[in-house]
Amino acid sequence: MANQTDKREKARLLSGGNPQIPKGYGNEPVQAYIDAMPGWKSGVGRRIDELIEQAVPGVVKAVKWNSPFYGNETDVWFLSLHCFTQYIKVAFFRGALLEPPPPVASKSADVRYLHISESGFDEAQFTDWIRQASALPGERM
Repeated sequence: MANQTDKREKARLLSGGNPQIPKGYGNEPVQAYIDAMPGWKSGVGRRIDELIEQAVPGVVKAVKWNSPFYGNETDVWFLSLHCFTQYIKVAFFRGALLEPPPPVASKSADVRYLHISESGFDEAQFTDWIRQASALPGERM
């Protein structure tokens, strides 16, 4: 655990506690982001990552704009996360097409959000959304 603590201490936390992690592709930068998530968010971030890996074998990962992204191919994404003070925001880029759609609307008609607080989240519903989202055309970024 000392190694994870060292990583958290090295990462600068931006507004709302979002870790500042250099842009990078693959699992390593995503794990550095998760390790740097403050407090309870790190454990929840690790669980989110596990659920995504289980639901989408071979998922492509990256950190861009200080947020982890998940997709089926490089630079084509179905989901990202971002830390805020009281919650983790999970963005489903084609979330309006999911059944049922995630609960939080966006300025973009296609995007829907799930805000995960310290009290937890419905893992079965989340996993279903991951499977649905990964089957849709991703967002090229």
